[in-house]
Amino acid sequence: RTGLGCLTWEMYTAGFVGCSGGVVAQGKVAAASVAAVSSAVGVFARTQDRRVQVQSRGRRRAVCMMADVEELKKDVGYKSVDDYVTSGMVVGLGTGSTAYFAVERLGQKLKSGELKDIVAIPTSIRTKEQAESLDIPLVTLDTHPVLDVAIDGADEVDDDLNLVKGRGGALLREKMVEVQAKKFIVIVDDSKLVPGLGVSGAMPVEVTPFCYEHTLKRLKDAPSLAGCDAKLRMDGEKPYVTDNDNYIVDLYFEKPIADANKAAEEMINMVGVVEHGLFLDMTTAVLIAGKNGVEMKTK
Repeated sequence: RTGLGCLTWEMYTAGFVGCSGGVVAQGKVAAASVAAVSSAVGVFARTQDRRVQVQSRGRRRAVCMMADVEELKKDVGYKSVDDYVTSGMVVGLGTGSTAYFAVERLGQKLKSGELKDIVAIPTSIRTKEQAESLDIPLVTLDTHPVLDVAIDGADEVDDDLNLVKGRGGALLREKMVEVQAKKFIVIVDDSKLVPGLGVSGAMPVEVTPFCYEHTLKRLKDAPSLAGCDAKLRMDGEKPYVTDNDNYIVDLYFEKPIADANKAAEEMINMVGVVEHGLFLDMTTAVLIAGKNGVEMKTK
């Protein structure tokens, strides 16, 4: 048996010599052998061609899906700035692939003159760098402790507009900024809607590097987090380090967190925990991008 199919004993004894130009048969069964092998070659070639076509279609579909998701993120990011930011505001700039488009839109409207006298507070180093590249004036909570609006994405949104955030690693700065905003606008695509928090992936907890294994074990054993699997987030072979030089422990659940408020309280009161990724009772509105456009949810 070869990649061309099965060779009969007669074909084998007749002898075959492969060459770049085809197959040369020798012996008394030459004609039948050539026909059989030629048929096998044809079947093999057609099969390979079909496989290539299927793989190519799959790749095109994947690229199209990615493009569609990016368009949804752009739509909802732009709309958040168009609908909620006016001249003279202090604006909180979120972090992540969806928040990126809100920052981009703010830069565009400042450059065009449509918005004026805006200052912004970024929630990560990478957002700070993006904002600076767009000439968005930046300040800090030290000088501007109250924000008019903050705009950011989320990893999960439940029916009560509670969130899981921080899979991008910026949860501490995000929460510090967004809790100070008069309005907190969350921008997501509809894949981020969940029936309960903790079901679609990691629920991040920022912890001190000092004795992080001890803190990880305490998180895993906490009654309000019963059943979770706790893993230190890695960056290659080293622990992932946040903008604040801390580590992140990712908690994984097989079913939704039973009592998110109790879990949040237990985690934040745990020595060694800096902040957690549950953003509860903070959301003003959620803009959700889907196949039918952008819809808004409020409490």
